[in-house]
Amino acid sequence: MSTILITGGSGLIGNRLSTLLQMKGHEVRHLSRKENNNSKFATFLWNLTTGSIDEKAFENVDHIIHLAGAGIADKRWSASRKKVILDSRVQSVNLLLNKIKELQIPLKSFASSSAIGYYGSVTSETIFEENHQPADDFLGFICKEWEKAALKFQEENIRTCIVRTGVVLSKQGGALKKMKTPVITPLGSGKQYMPWIHVDDLCKIFIKAIEDPKMNGAYNGVAPEHQTNTSFSKLLAKSIKRPYIPISAPAFVLKLVFGEMSTILLNGSRISSEKIRNEGFKYSYPDLKSTLDNILSTS
Repeated sequence: MSTILITGGSGLIGNRLSTLLQMKGHEVRHLSRKENNNSKFATFLWNLTTGSIDEKAFENVDHIIHLAGAGIADKRWSASRKKVILDSRVQSVNLLLNKIKELQIPLKSFASSSAIGYYGSVTSETIFEENHQPADDFLGFICKEWEKAALKFQEENIRTCIVRTGVVLSKQGGALKKMKTPVITPLGSGKQYMPWIHVDDLCKIFIKAIEDPKMNGAYNGVAPEHQTNTSFSKLLAKSIKRPYIPISAPAFVLKLVFGEMSTILLNGSRISSEKIRNEGFKYSYPDLKSTLDNILSTS
């Protein structure tokens, strides 16, 4: 079994991923900005501001899974917030790479999170695949720089995988918790697509990324089924037995409340899952109904 170092291990994805890796017999370690004496996993400190990392975290490490990054939707996108979002992704990757080179760690693979924001905040007829170019909006720029930093690991002959994640659905909170309002309504036109994925399937993609030596490059971390905001909202309302009202939350109100960040709510295109499926990946929850049934029955 392998020793795996995870950044962002205490988050929604990282916590579940750590548990699943441990269940498979892997040794899991976390890099964290804060001490966590209650964690089930060995936790080591790092600090982006000072550029410091506890070197003990790298002893006999085989793989790194990089999930850390300031939340895209946590705050309005002021100029200072945009800088935090970018720096938390790019500088953290650079710090990891520099330490790997300094300590001459024979790393077997590096797997980094990215996002479907790579393709931009747009609604179009295009079904985006991994070989499409990044968008020229804020999210596209963030993801492009994030991935450019991650791909520097390849220059050190380290196999590198990038997982562009969609909306992650989990019983532990996250996006779904915010969607479970007393009354369910679509947002804006409701025609925008919502690429989504069950947290367990996303974790399985990351596990495959480190365990399968054939995997390399970028993969879309989304479910194969396409849902618009309207169809998603209808099925969610039915699943949680709450009223669905087809009167959309007006786009201008969302723009007023969230500013530029509203683009992630009001726009969205279909994202292809073909590449990861061609690698032999099998989804446990390929459709929204089975995903919601699983999450809501165990929440």
